[in-house]
Amino acid sequence: QVQLVESGGGLVQAGGSLRLSCAASRSILVSNHMAWYHQAPGKQRELVASINSGGLAYYTDSVKGRFTISRDNAKNTVYLQMNSLKPEDTAVYYCGADYFGMDYWGKGTLVTVSS
Repeated sequence: QVQLVESGGGLVQAGGSLRLSCAASRSILVSNHMAWYHQAPGKQRELVASINSGGLAYYTDSVKGRFTISRDNAKNTVYLQMNSLKPEDTAVYYCGADYFGMDYWGKGTLVTVSS
């Protein structure tokens, strides 16, 4: 069993920045990949960014150039640096992880971007 705990959400004005953190209860070195998803009100959960064990990152088109995913293996933590935030980025952000083919999720952290 793996626990994921997100933090760093909050209210920010458009154009501002936030850094989300996801702390894992197990070494992220043995995870296949770690990822951030978001779910806006009334919409499905969508992949925002992911990073694999080799450090290769993927971003959905809407956040390219604005968001950066990174990992600190020593702290078992994955980060999502979000810059130039837009109102349409408003959502609950979830951390997800794949450990040995099993998917784990955090409870999410709310990001609200005001115009």
